[in-house]
Amino acid sequence: MVTSISRLELQDAVAGGTVTLVETLRAENYADGHLPGAVHLHFDDVAAHARELVPDLSTPIVTYCSNSACRNSHIAAERLIELGYRNVRRYVDGKQDWVEHGLPLERLEVATR
Repeated sequence: MVTSISRLELQDAVAGGTVTLVETLRAENYADGHLPGAVHLHFDDVAAHARELVPDLSTPIVTYCSNSACRNSHIAAERLIELGYRNVRRYVDGKQDWVEHGLPLERLEVATR
């Protein structure tokens, strides 16, 4: 079973640098804006790429997606647990909640010609 983390708990973990944030949406959604310091790992790619992004199975990980209706973060968290990760939580309310509370997103700069 995947446990959840509140926005306030997540803010503390992000500020303290004690968590690896994993956005589970499509790459274009990640590029448009993601929680500070988050890595991108679409839920379909967990088995193929989790170990290269997070090699230590004891690393605290929080998955998130767009909002509470989105299931990507739940699916990704379950897959991470199946792979042996021992400290996985889910930010259920996701990016929408983060933004609605005035918290910043990071965006990828796209090079133009």
